[in-house]
Amino acid sequence: MANLSSVADVVIDPSGTFKYILIQATDPASKNSKLIVRGFASCGYHADILDQVKSVESRDVKFKCLGGGRIKHEPASKSLFVYGYSQGFGQADHQKSVDILKTKYPDYSISFSNEGY
Repeated sequence: MANLSSVADVVIDPSGTFKYILIQATDPASKNSKLIVRGFASCGYHADILDQVKSVESRDVKFKCLGGGRIKHEPASKSLFVYGYSQGFGQADHQKSVDILKTKYPDYSISFSNEGY
């Protein structure tokens, strides 16, 4: 899992509301995989996030988008709200995304809704 250990579980913008995707990262050599969350306001489309991940992360890891949505990140109130869906990739499993976000933001209030866009 050496290749996967170099891939952070969560990389999102420090504040604001932005698109995010839930990604399955797989090491083809060992067949091990893990779920990661990425979200950036600079990306106009969910597919742009996946393209950015593929260009920045380890070349030895394969990345597959499992769905998307939006994250509202309010650092002042230590809250994250996950909601919505991606028109191109469908809705991510927001509960799984929240569980992953809690590993990086254990002192935050993190919730989700399957409603909204």
